[in-house]
Amino acid sequence: MKAKKPTAKQKAKPKKGDDPKRVQAILQRLAEAYPKAECALHHRNAWELMVATILSAQCTDVRVNMVTPGLFAKYPTPQDFAAVTPEVLAPDIRSTGFFNNKAKSIVGAARKLLADFGGKVPKTMDELLTIPGVARKTASVVLGTAFGLSEGVVVDTHVMRISQRLDLTRHSEAGKIEQDLMRILPRTEWINFSHRIIWHGRQVCIARKPLCAKCNLEDICYSKDKVK
Repeated sequence: MKAKKPTAKQKAKPKKGDDPKRVQAILQRLAEAYPKAECALHHRNAWELMVATILSAQCTDVRVNMVTPGLFAKYPTPQDFAAVTPEVLAPDIRSTGFFNNKAKSIVGAARKLLADFGGKVPKTMDELLTIPGVARKTASVVLGTAFGLSEGVVVDTHVMRISQRLDLTRHSEAGKIEQDLMRILPRTEWINFSHRIIWHGRQVCIARKPLCAKCNLEDICYSKDKVK
């Protein structure tokens, strides 16, 4: 008895995760789904965005946005933050968690800005990385959102999870994931990609039970934990 020939559908194999056409399709569909995606942290300038991003570590953006209006009313400028001690600032940010460390970072950042940058947030990655509490993620957020500069890809928990599900990376470390994304994404898309993926992660591709039936990437997603 002859074996049946595989159908065209059976023969078809999924494209490699970083196939340029597939990557472009992902970018296009994200743009269609989230054309106005932007940073969820409320801010009026680069300094406020830096502080909000430091506060967002291990904390939701919703909680940070509840804290920052009162915080910035009490301390309107970097000079005001630099004038207090971390011990004084800590109670004002207690609800964001890890408040002692965050207070040290924010006061240190304010003093660094005044000492080395004339009180203004610098516009280069190298300079930003010298500021207390600022690692690549925070620096990329500030550069991309406040200044429109594509110097890196913001990799938060949503970007990490969804990039893995979409097979855009096989790594689990944020730094290596960022390098993979910088390699396969057009530089012009670095900022928007992160904003859109974060929105997608909050609304559709949630961590424990992704809403795959509502996802416009479902047919080009290779995730093993799809929910049918």
